[in-house]
This record gives sequence, structure tokens and C-alpha cells, in this order.
Amino acid sequence: MRNYYIAGNWKMHMTRSEAAELARTLVAQLKDGEHKYLVAPSFTLIETVAPIVKGSNIGLGAQNMAAEPQGAHTGEVSVLQLKDLGVDTVILGHSERRHVYKEDDALVNAKVKLALQHGFEVILCVGELLEEREAGRAEAVCEGQVVKGLEGVSDLSRVVIAYEPVWAIGTGKTATPEDADAIHAYIRKVIEKTYGAGAAEKIVIQYGGSVKPENAAQLMAKENIDGALVGGAALKADSFVPIAKFGR
Repeated sequence: MRNYYIAGNWKMHMTRSEAAELARTLVAQLKDGEHKYLVAPSFTLIETVAPIVKGSNIGLGAQNMAAEPQGAHTGEVSVLQLKDLGVDTVILGHSERRHVYKEDDALVNAKVKLALQHGFEVILCVGELLEEREAGRAEAVCEGQVVKGLEGVSDLSRVVIAYEPVWAIGTGKTATPEDADAIHAYIRKVIEKTYGAGAAEKIVIQYGGSVKPENAAQLMAKENIDGALVGGAALKADSFVPIAKFGR
């Protein structure tokens, strides 16, 4: 049985003192939580948050990383630097990276393979634009991103997929639980075609896109939704904790 996995993507928010305060509050309020948890601060906040969550039931993630382990890559952060800070998970292929910063599937794939090579868990984000959904291409877009993002990856034991319809991220719009579950089920079939039924059954697929305390339980009740990658609601304990403890 898949364990629910609730992750908070803090994006480009908070100072060190604000991040420390939120991390301490989450450690205290989620210590009796029964699911898997993660926070992914900005790069400048990781060193502050790391000792606070260390030894707790909250993992430490990064929001991105370079496709090369080191070298002359001004402005980038390497897998080796993240490992040195105690990061254990990296979010890759987020829609903001794909559509704002123009990262293509080949670049995302290079990052996925490098992260896995260095022992990280990867959250691979996939999802369609509004115009792609309206054109009936949501499944095809997600399939392409999954297949290309995982090209050359043989072991999915450290891979999580996050389905994030781009039109629902930060907009207040949310895919209905039924719509989200349908895409999650399709992604599971895509995994089954390449990796087999066992891998498809085991892989955790999160939903992301305006997840709130008010809709978390409805989303998590669906058969193929195994957790959430939370953006805006992850920035305050008052909204993230109820999502992390949905159903209680």
C-alpha cells in the first residue's frame, strides 16, 4: 500500500528567520503525523532549515538543481552542494521551470538521472497548460513528460511523480478530484507500460495545484492520488498542517 506523501514547495518566499520559525512550528505540529512529509525551501534557506528538521519526520528538499555536478555554471546550484547541506530530495521539472525558464524534457531528464545517481529522491513534476487541456491533449502531454523525463531510468524506487495542471497552480482553480484522479490513473498506466504493473502500483503520484485545507481530503480520497505537492498553502502552518493531517 502506498503511503501518502505531503510536500511543501516554498518557492521564492521567506527570509531565514521566517523560514526557521515555520520549520520549527511544522516540526512541532507534525511530530505525530502519520504520512510522509517534506519541505523544500529556497537555496538560501536550506542551511537554516536543515538542522531544524534533522531527526524529525520532515524531509529536506530542494526546488531545483543544475544538470552538471560542478563547474563553470554561474548562478546554478549543484547536486554536490545540496548533498553537503543535507538535502535528500529534489523537485525537478516544475511547470515554472519548464514554462518560465524554458527547461525542456531533455534537460529535466539529465537532472533526474544526475540526482538519482547521487542518491537523491526525485519529485518529477508533469502537467498540461490550459490550452493543451482544452485541445484534449492533457494525457498526451503528461505521457510525454513522464516518458522523456524518466528516459534511461531503470529503477523507480526513489522517484515520485507530481501531477500539476499548470492552469491550477497559484490560480485558485483546482482540477476536480475526478479530473485529477483520471490523469493520475493514466500516468500509472504509462508507468506500467515501461516498468511493469508492480512499479505502477508502487509509485507515489502527488497532486499539485491550489491544494487547500478545504479540498485536501477530497483529493486524497481518490484511488490514484497519493499525496500533494503544496505551493501557496505551504507557506503558513495554519494552512499546511491541516493538509498534512487531512482526514484527522
